[in-house]
Amino acid sequence: MSIRVCLAGATGWAGSELARGIAAAPDLSLVTAVARRSSGRVLGDVLGEPRLATPVFASVTQALATPCDVLVEYTKPDSARANILAAIAAGVSVVVGTSGLNDADYAEVDAAAKEKGVGVLACGNFALTVVLMQKFAEAAARMIPQWEIIDYAHDDKPDAPSGTARELANRLSRVRAPRPTIAVADTKGVREARGGTVSGSQVHSIRLPGYTLSTEAVFGMPDQRLSIRHDTGTSARPYVDGALLAIRKVGGLKGLHRGLDTVLEL
Repeated sequence: MSIRVCLAGATGWAGSELARGIAAAPDLSLVTAVARRSSGRVLGDVLGEPRLATPVFASVTQALATPCDVLVEYTKPDSARANILAAIAAGVSVVVGTSGLNDADYAEVDAAAKEKGVGVLACGNFALTVVLMQKFAEAAARMIPQWEIIDYAHDDKPDAPSGTARELANRLSRVRAPRPTIAVADTKGVREARGGTVSGSQVHSIRLPGYTLSTEAVFGMPDQRLSIRHDTGTSARPYVDGALLAIRKVGGLKGLHRGLDTVLEL
């Protein structure tokens, strides 16, 4: 039996590529889609993909009236939390690709998911190269006590830091807290110049034309520096395989799990 999927954000940059990936997967079925501006239409007509005879709804609440097994959340930060909680309340597992949720949001999601006995797999980035970057950075943090994170993105990305940078900061916090020579609170001058503190790490978000998405962890020791950086291209294709894997795995989880590597053997 195929896994029934509801895709929120189905006509977006990443969501549309994932919809095509689901259409090509024999073990997955895209039963409903959410895209406010295309509601009332068939997703295949919107995307030019004849294999997708999927009805499009204006909201997740409407789409969840059709039974499904997994909601993929690929919308906006201001609607993601409510969408995730609505799916959990309906007993539906959730794969989260939307960035911008904070630790408090995830704590609420975790509690709700555990209470309902469903799984939530939140991935700041589905690309395999990102998973490797995160693992390499965790290894570096075990050896080097000082680091900062730089988050690069296009000028019209509204959320900061990116989901990838937030996830990286969260992971490094599980290794140890960074130990800067001068505490950020003791900064002389403009405190904001030291970036924002996310899960204990200083994160600097750059939003300029010419960037797609990049995340860099910079580690420093006396007379030496290590930079671990991930850069994306212009297509959403690198995220599809990881998202498909997450859809297949989330049904076996309970509560919140953060990061694609939690369902990989690394």
